[in-house]
Amino acid sequence: MQRSEEERFYMTCRAAYLSVFRSSLVNMTSKDQLCSVLQQAGRNPSQKALDKYWPPGTKKLNFDDFCEILKKEKAAEPDQLMKIFKKFDANCDGYISHDELSRILTSSGEKMSPKEVDEIFSLADVNKDGKLDYQYTFWLLESTVEQCQNAALEKLEADAKLKRQNFGNQMDNSPQSLEFQPERPASETQPRTEPETTQRKDSRSSSRPSSARSRRSSLSTAINMGAGSTKSGRLAEPKSLQDWHHTLMRGCFYLEEDGTIVSLQYRLIIPETTSVYLTIRPLNLSPIPDKPSPWMCVDSALYVVMGNETKEDSNLVCFTELRDKERFLWRGELNAGSYLLLPFTTGCRLMKRTRKTATKTAQLVNRTQSGELELTKEFQAALSDIFEVIDLDGSGLLSLEEYNFFEQRTSGEKCDEDAWAICKENFDTRKNELTRQGFLELNLMEANDREGDPRDLWLTLEAMGYNRSLEMVEACPFVIAVYCEDVKATLQAVHLDSGIKMLNSAVQRSITSKAEARSLKGHENVLVYTYKGESRISSVIANKSNQKLTVHINNEQSKNCVSSRGMSVFAVEVPARTKMVCQHVMALNEQQEWTYNCVETIIPSL
Repeated sequence: MQRSEEERFYMTCRAAYLSVFRSSLVNMTSKDQLCSVLQQAGRNPSQKALDKYWPPGTKKLNFDDFCEILKKEKAAEPDQLMKIFKKFDANCDGYISHDELSRILTSSGEKMSPKEVDEIFSLADVNKDGKLDYQYTFWLLESTVEQCQNAALEKLEADAKLKRQNFGNQMDNSPQSLEFQPERPASETQPRTEPETTQRKDSRSSSRPSSARSRRSSLSTAINMGAGSTKSGRLAEPKSLQDWHHTLMRGCFYLEEDGTIVSLQYRLIIPETTSVYLTIRPLNLSPIPDKPSPWMCVDSALYVVMGNETKEDSNLVCFTELRDKERFLWRGELNAGSYLLLPFTTGCRLMKRTRKTATKTAQLVNRTQSGELELTKEFQAALSDIFEVIDLDGSGLLSLEEYNFFEQRTSGEKCDEDAWAICKENFDTRKNELTRQGFLELNLMEANDREGDPRDLWLTLEAMGYNRSLEMVEACPFVIAVYCEDVKATLQAVHLDSGIKMLNSAVQRSITSKAEARSLKGHENVLVYTYKGESRISSVIANKSNQKLTVHINNEQSKNCVSSRGMSVFAVEVPARTKMVCQHVMALNEQQEWTYNCVETIIPSL
């Protein structure tokens, strides 16, 4: 079967990593080890690059970190290497003398010592004539790198067991077909009988660590989900909803460089006990009715907690479980009080790409015939969409508070009252707030301040989730609606990029409160909670023992699934006496049936 570019990339990562370490679970513990695995992957990192990837204070990096570094550390282009060699060749005779090479390597760039230059030259001077034939040396280097990569890949392909035991958190969409066990009612989720377990052992033994202890320490979960298996949330919608008090607030999920997802959090104040109807859904910005925005398939949820926003262990009150198409909703009664609303997405359909999705770089500014700068129509359209996203209350105007959330996201700074007053004097405003036209004028001013240099403009766009083709690929705008039957609630955005631990705690509690715990055989202190929602399956691992455990997760036998971890086989470390969200899984294609089939296995300590 022909592999995708993504699969080939991760096969290269694994092959390189396993050329240095015996397992992808082994951490790199030094800068030299990082350099070795990068070289095995065909990279030639400079000392400056290594210092960047291994900053002071770094103690270890794992396989996932290596994959992310490899995406950034591009292989040197052959033409560039040859140009560098030719630049060293002062006589243009195809050779570099010892003196020429020494003068350059000891006086510029990352300077080498004379001894290091002598060592390089002694290896490269194949004819022992005091000259370096750089064309031959270049061919030799290129050939050696290619041979190392091919040998590592062949070793990985040939050793099926080694291939299956590559642990990490990246994409591997090559599930094998298998007979799947149908979903069991909650009353039948007790451990299976021994004959049934024995039969399953044979079918999956090759995908687990080989020790006898690990074979006794597995847990298998299989759940079948139908095509488009979502109940209609309309059943929960009150008939008189249009008469209820309601308020709307927008926001956006932003995908960070490290793969985490952040968003605004909101403060909901209810003056007295009342029936409440909550919804969250992606915000469609497409002007074409039959062509919705591409992020409309991104799942969303809203977690309601009580407590201070700085307190990690706030009490989970409820979360949006029901689904109606792209809306996720909850209906119930809330007492008078102050609540935090924490937006959430699993990340199954909003994750970092292994390569840039942009096909070409869009132009942001033009010069008119009179020489004045103007924003291109494409850039204006993107800015208009950004305006819709940061216009949190949907009023068509930007308040100082709304604009500051935008500033915080794009520059990390805030606009004070004096600067805002100047803003209002120079750009189009209404009711002391910035209009859409004013927002465009502000960005045009920034372009003029930099004489048309688009670099800072691109930094803003990238922070808002855009790629170089002006496509929003790493963000998902959403809208929250709060309906109260008897009173009008107050909803206000309070924080950006905070509350991650609180959200993780809320998600964890929502799973453990709804799912039955099952222990791994031979490890009664290790429990797995598997929650089946209307559109996703989520799991939590609870380690009640007094030592850290590593759990191997194998989803290879799942069908038509995508995991929030981005890979079908990976491992998680669970500290002693803690619970950890393991993964979220959704259908890759919601129009088809999908099957979640997961095997959790304890990895023995090395």
